[in-house]
Amino acid sequence: MAGPLRTRFTDLVGVEHPLMQGGMQWVGRAELVAAVANAGALGCITALTQPTPEDLVREIARCRELTDRPFGVNLTILPTVTPPPYAEYRQAIVESGVTVVETAGSNPAEHLADFKPAGITVIHKATSVRHALKAEQLGVDAVSIDGFECAGHPGEDDVPGLVLIPAAADRLSIPMIASGGIADARGLVAALALGADGVNMGTRWMTTAESPIHQRIKEQVVANDERSTQVLFKTLRNTARVAKNSVSDEARRILDEGGAFEDVRELVNGKRGVTVYETGDPEAGVWWAGQAQGLIHDVPTCAELVDRIVGEAQELVRGRLARMVGDVGAAA
Repeated sequence: MAGPLRTRFTDLVGVEHPLMQGGMQWVGRAELVAAVANAGALGCITALTQPTPEDLVREIARCRELTDRPFGVNLTILPTVTPPPYAEYRQAIVESGVTVVETAGSNPAEHLADFKPAGITVIHKATSVRHALKAEQLGVDAVSIDGFECAGHPGEDDVPGLVLIPAAADRLSIPMIASGGIADARGLVAALALGADGVNMGTRWMTTAESPIHQRIKEQVVANDERSTQVLFKTLRNTARVAKNSVSDEARRILDEGGAFEDVRELVNGKRGVTVYETGDPEAGVWWAGQAQGLIHDVPTCAELVDRIVGEAQELVRGRLARMVGDVGAAA
């Protein structure tokens, strides 16, 4: 069993290891979040996966039955035809006594007005340094900086983590979590070296034993490589990275030929994405996955994954990297 890794992030949210499972639509449910929490990392229930605020209250309670460790809730604001009742979801989070919230999408100011008076620690996900700095100015407690490699919405700047993480670290004073393209100990050590205080993984947590999606989809992620994603909606300035399949190929073709969102609406419908996770058919619709697929080769339990990442990270620092420093000293 690997010993804890202490950073500003672990101190902020009260977990043992600088690992986070952020919001994942249709995936961030109580059984996964509790397993992540019990392994010593920070898990987050995805609020909008729950159909109503009342369902969210029940899901938070279900998670509490499965763990006595800290966990959070993700609340994401994205452009939509019929916006959900965000204020009611915020009220459900506050009244449920949640202590950590991950916000994402648009400006978090309206969230902060409810969460900060309740003493909730707010981690805001940003895809650029300028947005991260704005979130810090608004009063968030930490930032999760999301590189272009990530699943979901990587923003419109196309900056990968190797540049984005240190660029953000140079200018932020609050704790920062690195996100996008991270799935193992090497990613954790690299992120810490680049100035982050922890890492936020999505696709890697999705491919664990406790993840509430069909086993065939987990096996598909394992079979995929780093090229097995597709970037959609670039022309609409709402870029999204998804798993590459026949549906995403068709949507990409239509959009590249000048199509509008209405021309692909049925292809990218979220209900079809749910069907993927429920039935195990990877061609049933568009579903989220990042380039980290190329680094995922098994489906461990969350406890096994955390122990592996933390243990191997410590071995990297004390072993390979320490020997390099020693060799330089010997040569001098």
